[in-house]
Formats: sequence, C-alpha cells, structure tokens
Amino acid sequence: MKKYNIVICGGGSTYTLPMVKTLLDNTEKFPISNITLFDTDESKQQKIYQAAQVMAAPIGVDIAQSYQLAETFSGADFVFMQIRSGGLEMRELDEKIPLAHDCVGQETCGAGGFAYGMRSVVDVVDIVKAVRGQAPEAWIINYSNPAAIVAEATNRVFPNDRKIINLCDMPIAILDGFAEALGTERQKLTPRYFGLNHFGWFTHLYDEQGNDLLPGIKQRLTEGNMMPEELKEDSDWVKTFEQLSKMATDLKGHIPNTYLQYYLYPEYIVSKSDKNYTRANAVMDNRLQAVQDQCDFIIENNTIEGSGLERGVHGTYIVELATALAMNEKKEFIMIVPNTGIIPNFSYGAMVEVPCVVSKNGAEPIHVGEIDTFYKGLMESQYAYEKLTVDAILNRDYDAALKALTLNRTVVNVDTAKSILDAFNTQMQFNLK
Repeated sequence: MKKYNIVICGGGSTYTLPMVKTLLDNTEKFPISNITLFDTDESKQQKIYQAAQVMAAPIGVDIAQSYQLAETFSGADFVFMQIRSGGLEMRELDEKIPLAHDCVGQETCGAGGFAYGMRSVVDVVDIVKAVRGQAPEAWIINYSNPAAIVAEATNRVFPNDRKIINLCDMPIAILDGFAEALGTERQKLTPRYFGLNHFGWFTHLYDEQGNDLLPGIKQRLTEGNMMPEELKEDSDWVKTFEQLSKMATDLKGHIPNTYLQYYLYPEYIVSKSDKNYTRANAVMDNRLQAVQDQCDFIIENNTIEGSGLERGVHGTYIVELATALAMNEKKEFIMIVPNTGIIPNFSYGAMVEVPCVVSKNGAEPIHVGEIDTFYKGLMESQYAYEKLTVDAILNRDYDAALKALTLNRTVVNVDTAKSILDAFNTQMQFNLK
C-alpha cells in the first residue's frame, strides 16, 4: 500500500498531539511515511515536535518540522490546516472588543468571528498558494476557523480547485453527544443536516435499520436530559447544552447547531459573559499549560504511557475523512460545499454545510431540497454577512465591513457596528479604507 506524506499546518496547536496520535493509531488502514509540522511560531511548535518524535519512533513514521512556507509541502499528499492567525492574544481581543460594546464576544460568531476572519483568510490563501506551487495534487483539508468565512474565500480565490476540502468538527461533536445518549457510536448513525457553518440544523438521525432517532433526541433535549457525561466537568459545555435544550424547547422544528445560541439569544449570552475574562483567557491559563506539561512528560519519559494523551473528536474526524479520500470509501461526512442546487431556494453558490459522500474523487453533496421560510431567512442574512466580510477582506473595504457587521444578528445597530469596526481597525491594524 502507498504510504502518505502529511503536513499539519498549525503544528504548534494544542490540537496537534491528539491529531498525531490518531494518525499513528490508524497506520494499518491509512499508512503514513512522514508527518511534517508547520508553524510560524517556533516556541509553540518545538516541544510538540519533540513529543511527536517520541510517539512516532516505535511505528517507524518520520516526523519533521518547518517554519517556512517555501520548504514545507514538496511531496505532500495531504495538508491538514488548523491555523490560528494571530494566536490566542488576538483571540482575546476578538472576544473582548465586542463585549465592551455589549455584543457577543465569541471567536467564530458575530464581530469576533469577523475579526478572526480578517486575519485567517489572508494566511489561508497564502498557504494554499504555497501548497499548489509545491504539491499541485495534494488534498488540502481545511478546518481553520472561522470556517464559513474561510470557505467562502477559498471558493472565491480558488474556484476550480476540487481538492480543497472545507469542514468543521462541531456537528460531529454534537453527534457524539447524541450517540452517547443513545448508547451507540457516531459511526452507526446517519445524520441529515443543512445550513451554513456554525449556523445549521439536524433534520433526521437514522440508525442502521433506518429508524429516525431525532424525535427521541429532541424529547430528551426538552427535558434537559442530554448532557454528555464526558463534558459534565466543563462549565462552558454545560451552559452550551443547556442553551441547546432551550432552543429545542422554544422553537419547533429541527434541532439547531449549538452555535446558534449566539445568534438567537445574543442579549442573554452577553449578560452571562465576563467581559474581563473570556474563553481565550481560560485557554491561555489552563489548556496551554496542560499541553506543555504533557509534552514535557512524553519527552522526559520517552513514552506517551501515563501522559493522559487521548484522541479527540477533532483528530478522529479529520483522519476518517482523509482515509475516505485515500481509500475511496464512499462514506458520508458533513462538509462545506458550494450550493449548486442542493438547497434550491437558497442563494446559488453559497458555501453550505451538508452531508456529502466522500470518495477518491472528492465530495458529492446529498440533495437537501427546499427549506422553510424561517431557516431560509436566517441563512440568507447570515450568508450576506459572510459574503460582505470576504469582500471587505479581499478588497480592504471599510464600507463592506461596516455593512457586514450591521447585518450580523449579534450586532445589528449601525452605530454599534461602526464603533466595533473602528476599534478592530485601530487595534488590529486591518487598514480598511
């Protein structure tokens, strides 16, 4: 069997070691010759690289690292993109500037997602150009946030590149929660889903016998009885599932992605937010140190045994997708693809998130059909925001940026949008004109 060369962009990410572990655990099904970690921040990547070397040595997989685009992608078969442009320091501003104006402060939704997108798109486009210059046939699996804006931009800049795959693991994380509640495995469930990234709904959930289990899930949500056991210790996730239960109770119809809480209850979200200590602060204070400690343990003991390192939803889903592409498995995945009639009464060409059948030829979306007025109205407005945001990024256009933020349901007011935009423009030097 062919052995594949993998490049992980964002090698210094806290998600990298679980990703590497997942790859190494699956080499019988998805053989690997080499894994290269790429990051522009040497201080963040170095220990992760050393720990990855310890993990890979017994299996005979080579681990390399790089800090320069020009010398990274030659010979690559797959490029996994998980970059965080600006790092956690910029994420903190993404969250705190909107909160200072009584708007939702979240890294991918609302004004915070807009600011994150202003940085991410530029870097993602540069990386894709570098990949295509060195490895024209490599699959690029992009799950860098904000995925909706990044997907819109890559589709616009590289319209004919069928080997750029955009996706997000959040629907899968939700499905894992559903599977746990049902006492089964996610891989035994077949979801039907539509929307935009972080802005979608589950319509059906079939088991292996074709039974729709979603009505039972909705009943449990309305009873407040759906919190996955493994997430009960994380207060942010507890709040997230509480809001999912509220959404399922308040609005009849499909079960929403958890991220819709930010758009449907923005005032409540702001009222429960700490404007001085956001999720970015929690990650910096806790997760970063935990990953460093884990790396130190692996390096010092020359083993991952006892380190507590586990696979995550994030890595598992990406490796499953890469395997389906390489091995022509024709499995279903929820992905972000152009709307070419998948949802006939929604904007043609918009990047929609829907189930797709994945083979060696890429993603073949499954037809959704027309959607009801409520969902269509929400999605058209959100897509207009995403489209204008990409206009603003690619053209450095202040007017497009202001209109984008005004359209976003977490902002709405023009004066507020202008104040937030001006703060972003000054503090982050976006140079919008």
